Amino acid sequence: MTQEFTIQRLGHQGDGIADGPVYAPRTLPGEVVSGTLVDALLTDIRVQAPSDHRVKAPCRHYKACGGCQLQHAADDFVAHWKVEIVHNALAAQGVEAPMRPIHTSPERSRRRATIAVRRTKKGTLAGFHGRASDTITEIPDCHLLDPALIAAIPVAEALAVLGGSRKGVLAVTLTLSEAGLDVAVKGGKPLDGPLELALAQATEKHGLARLSWDGEVIAMRRPPAQQFGAAAVIPPPGAFLQATKDGEQALLQAVSETIAGAKRIVDLFAGCGTFSLPLAQDAEIHAVEGEAAMTHALDQGWRKAQGLKRVTTEARDLFRRPLMPDELKSFDAVVLDPPRAGAEAQVQELAQAQRPVIAYVSCNPVTFARDAKTLVNAGYTLEWVQVVDQFRWSSHTELAARFTLNPAKRSD
Repeated sequence: MTQEFTIQRLGHQGDGIADGPVYAPRTLPGEVVSGTLVDALLTDIRVQAPSDHRVKAPCRHYKACGGCQLQHAADDFVAHWKVEIVHNALAAQGVEAPMRPIHTSPERSRRRATIAVRRTKKGTLAGFHGRASDTITEIPDCHLLDPALIAAIPVAEALAVLGGSRKGVLAVTLTLSEAGLDVAVKGGKPLDGPLELALAQATEKHGLARLSWDGEVIAMRRPPAQQFGAAAVIPPPGAFLQATKDGEQALLQAVSETIAGAKRIVDLFAGCGTFSLPLAQDAEIHAVEGEAAMTHALDQGWRKAQGLKRVTTEARDLFRRPLMPDELKSFDAVVLDPPRAGAEAQVQELAQAQRPVIAYVSCNPVTFARDAKTLVNAGYTLEWVQVVDQFRWSSHTELAARFTLNPAKRSD
């Protein structure tokens, strides 16, 4: 039975929400929509009264592809909505802060993507999954990905022919590097001699910089370096990398502004050195990261670079073993870039350590707001928040923020 609803607001996943609650994908506040209600989800949606903020999706794949959630909304609406998500998350914790204008990465700038590839009777099918679906949508005109990634999709298809199963789906991560395409495959057939040889030959044939198969490097024709400041780093296969160079630079600029003048900095959840290595131009850095392979890559990048100050590394699980106040006391600034879970345990210790300034980079406004409340209660001021939208047209929201310690709380 068809029912009619008025959309009241957007949820954190980008779905329109009507009273009930009823969730209606790809709708906007104020719209009157109709459809079939299945549990709390509205399906077969028709927009009876569109919002003034509704626009024609720029990408022809939008209706079938699950890669974007918000191409039906005007850019200025999405920008305002993402800033409001952060503002509201902070308000829920009783925290206020000035919000800087959002920085949005341009179209076709994603330098990394995971392509789903399935073997078929006629060959292969490669692209992104549809929304909440196992269906794969081909994306030859994707407006998110760098054109060089689109051009590399046939490589993912060729690898599926060699090592994919008709029963499963390969996850092929394509990353642009200084030396060419870095490819990491998961979900393929178990390696044996013939397959390993075929994959090595494919690496040569397609001119790949590196190919790894379920974590094992098959071949590396050229080191797939990423440039972090003056250092060229060779990340381990599948290691975290900011989605766009543009977004990475916006976050780095915010972090650099926050810790300007610091001489000794600790970088927590440092990854392969996204912030550590550029900041080492002017300060000594201690970089802490849970994965030893990433700290090794960071260290090697620093050792081969010229003109950088001292960088030390430590492989340490900061969720289970956060740095304690006595370990933090020698640093005059902190950079914090945790995963979506935030850094609750580490922030508790930072609150006690009372370091003068903290640059916090977050990919989850809710856990950021939780951690911000802890710091504010400990005497820090949240001076500003900068939202950075690397994941254009998605519900994903990232930010950088500056915390400074109230002078009355300073102990050094």
